[in-house]
Amino acid sequence: MNSLDFSILLQAWPYLWSGLLFSLALTAAAFVIGMLLGTCFALVQHFEVPVVAQVVRGYIALIRSIPLILVLFWFFFLVPIVLGHLYGNGRPIPIGATWTAFITFGLFEAAYYSEIIRVGLRAVNKGQFEACQALALSTFDTYRCVILSQVIRVASPIILSQTIILFQDTSLVYVLSLTDLLGAASKLAQLNGRLVEMYLVVAVVYLAISSAASQCVASLRRRYAFTGAHR
Repeated sequence: MNSLDFSILLQAWPYLWSGLLFSLALTAAAFVIGMLLGTCFALVQHFEVPVVAQVVRGYIALIRSIPLILVLFWFFFLVPIVLGHLYGNGRPIPIGATWTAFITFGLFEAAYYSEIIRVGLRAVNKGQFEACQALALSTFDTYRCVILSQVIRVASPIILSQTIILFQDTSLVYVLSLTDLLGAASKLAQLNGRLVEMYLVVAVVYLAISSAASQCVASLRRRYAFTGAHR
């Protein structure tokens, strides 16, 4: 342990910080895309839209059956070829590593958020729907103003738990040569040879952020358990 030299982190921190910002930006973008698409997917299944519901179920089953790293490879290598055949006279149309990461993570997370929202929709008390009908609310206003807000509130601990996993999964973008937090640490470790120090600080950062988010999950669970017990 006497050979460890953490003073190198003072010089390395700006680069590590830029990598952390990329990880957080990717997490935020994937969360927004995933929640928007996931909510649409959940509603399509909830309303049993002909054909579309079956397509959505197939998509969700496919995404949840394969690892994210494989989806990244598929999107990065196969989609440019498909786009080339459709719009580029057979020549691959490159998408770029950054766009690949943001789009792939958003589409991937949509499958998981969709299932969370779908289960939440099934858990809503039928009395809520009857009350909306009594108030002559349209189907759109019923879900927008009443149902979805309750689903998001009740499912927020699970949604946040999935987002923690999402943040940890951003380290997989190293396969695209992108510089996230872990990627930044790896590149610096190769330059200065301080592998242990670099990977230790990355572990501490992941631990701190994930632990703080986990505390929020626990707090939300206690809050809703307390609210449910006093209704």
